[in-house]
Amino acid sequence: MTKDLPPPELLRKLLDYNPDTGLLTWNPRPLEMFKSERIGKGWNSRYANSPALNSRCKKGYCFGGIFKKLQRAHRVAWAIHYGEWPGQVIDHIDGDPANNRIENLRDVSRSQNQRNMKMRKDNTSGVVGVCWDKRARKWQASITLDGRTKGIGNFKSKADAIAARKAAEIDHCFHENHGRKSQ
Repeated sequence: MTKDLPPPELLRKLLDYNPDTGLLTWNPRPLEMFKSERIGKGWNSRYANSPALNSRCKKGYCFGGIFKKLQRAHRVAWAIHYGEWPGQVIDHIDGDPANNRIENLRDVSRSQNQRNMKMRKDNTSGVVGVCWDKRARKWQASITLDGRTKGIGNFKSKADAIAARKAAEIDHCFHENHGRKSQ
């Protein structure tokens, strides 16, 4: 069992997860789960069958409290659906941190997750890993692998730099969505 995380069996009792929509809903709780019947009835009338873990952080990820501990909705969805907590990082394949449909989630290493990132908002070339090198007066292509940036080369044309970068992405198994424009 993962430290300090509720077991998936308990999550299934507390929450309903719809894998087609990605939405979590609070299940009615048995009154035995509460200190008193009054508290249990109050909780059920207020929260049962209502959306769960739907607060949003600045980056757009959904989260909420389960037994006074914050949990990320995409990780809870994974645990409910597969019956175990994810072993690594959950990647939102389409880049939408609020899209918790099971088909949009994958359990990957941090390195693999980095290979499915949106283009940074400050990118000026329109292509990840391609920029104009003022000193060399050429287009420069590079790629970051496991936290280290590796130069691919300098090119006379932007098209050649883009082609070299795209070839490197294929060689290093980058996700096809890598470098999509931020919304």
